[in-house]
Amino acid sequence: MKDQTTDLIPDDTVVVIFGANGDLSKRKLLPALYHLHVEGLLPRQWRIVGNARSEVSDEEFRGIARQAVEDDGRATVDPEEWDAFADRLSFASCEFNAEDIETLAGAVERAEAEIDGSPRRLFYLSTPPSTFGPITEGLGKSDLKERARVVYEKPFGVDPEDFLELDQLVRGVLDEEQIYRIDHFLGKESVQNILALRFANGMFEAMWNRAHIDHVQIDVPEELGIGSRAGFYEKTGALRDMLVTHLFQVLSVVAMEPPSTLEQGPLIDEKVKVFESMRELEPDDVVLGQYEGYRDADGVADDSQTDTFVAARVFIDNWRWDGVPFFLRTGKRLAQKRQTVTLAFRRPPSTMFRGVKREGLDQDHLTFELAGEEGVSLSFLAKQPGPTIELGRATMAFNYEKTFGSDLIEAYERLIHDALLGDRTLFTRADGIGRTWEIVSAILDNPPPIQPYAQDSWGPQAAEDLIAPRRWHLPDE
Repeated sequence: MKDQTTDLIPDDTVVVIFGANGDLSKRKLLPALYHLHVEGLLPRQWRIVGNARSEVSDEEFRGIARQAVEDDGRATVDPEEWDAFADRLSFASCEFNAEDIETLAGAVERAEAEIDGSPRRLFYLSTPPSTFGPITEGLGKSDLKERARVVYEKPFGVDPEDFLELDQLVRGVLDEEQIYRIDHFLGKESVQNILALRFANGMFEAMWNRAHIDHVQIDVPEELGIGSRAGFYEKTGALRDMLVTHLFQVLSVVAMEPPSTLEQGPLIDEKVKVFESMRELEPDDVVLGQYEGYRDADGVADDSQTDTFVAARVFIDNWRWDGVPFFLRTGKRLAQKRQTVTLAFRRPPSTMFRGVKREGLDQDHLTFELAGEEGVSLSFLAKQPGPTIELGRATMAFNYEKTFGSDLIEAYERLIHDALLGDRTLFTRADGIGRTWEIVSAILDNPPPIQPYAQDSWGPQAAEDLIAPRRWHLPDE
């Protein structure tokens, strides 16, 4: 375990994970907590209490956690570190309703008894949105809300009315400072690097506007299907699960005005201003699709109209971005897994190059890779070697690992650590979330028809028509 400076060490805390044996917990939360432990970024005294509806013993939970860390594969499991981590894990089962949550208090009190003093409590709701209300009510009735911070997974609500009802309930139980609405894309180093590259470098900020940028793309295709998440996905779909959350949040980082500081208040204020300036979507602005074979998955209705693909054209009606379209796309079972933000620059007058042969590039592009080999690349035209002027595609690239020689902190590690510290800067705010639901309200009320698409394709043809005469850009094309 590494030693860390005091300001990076959170107060003593008991962490409770609701849905601790679920998919998100196994893929992200348990590995993130283990890595924080190895890096010396957990409190000096801490305990983790897993919770779910199903009966799980302490030893079974430790086995689940061990398998999760091994499957994560980012580091070899050190036996000594693992024993120290596993020794602090326990499990308590209960239903996700207000009455049964009170039975969890005993497990939390037992964990706290192993820690000196009165430790903080961090509750992580890795459960479907429909459980957020009952769990929150249970925390209030049982007094578990005392000394507590509560992390809510996305989506926070499933439509404008549901959001308002949930928000009122949550804020009736908890103070705003206790509420952490998470969107893990905001914890990505590469998303934060958009702020650094833009605001710390005068050459980029000067051209970050409608005078120089033709359009912006935010593209998050996924190769995987829904796996075992049909119960969740049938109630949400790609628009609710990805567009209103991840893609809109990344858009706000790309489009925001310079904040006075990078602290919580000014940073979130500027993001919310972007949402307030976004034009509400109409059915003609959105393409919804469903991959062929989706209805064959266990738990999916034979006549399901759930969207597994969404593409959207968004406009921001403010001075900087007036007339610049933002094209957003995401979907399951697509041809490639990528997470990219691409700014396509306007073409200069081509009078002097009229008749000059050019290869393979419509426009200059500045592209941020948010996953995989994370970094930034700039694609542009340059003269090819030879006795005549012929233009060809050239690229300049920055790669995190090659430049800094270290692994990036994973998004969930960063955000869990921030929640333990009480830092809400990279979390979302209620007014911003409420506005994003307003933006898609007309689509939820009157959705365009679901269009089928082949697996391993790029989705429905209508998505290509939506962006035409432009085209979706992938950096390795």
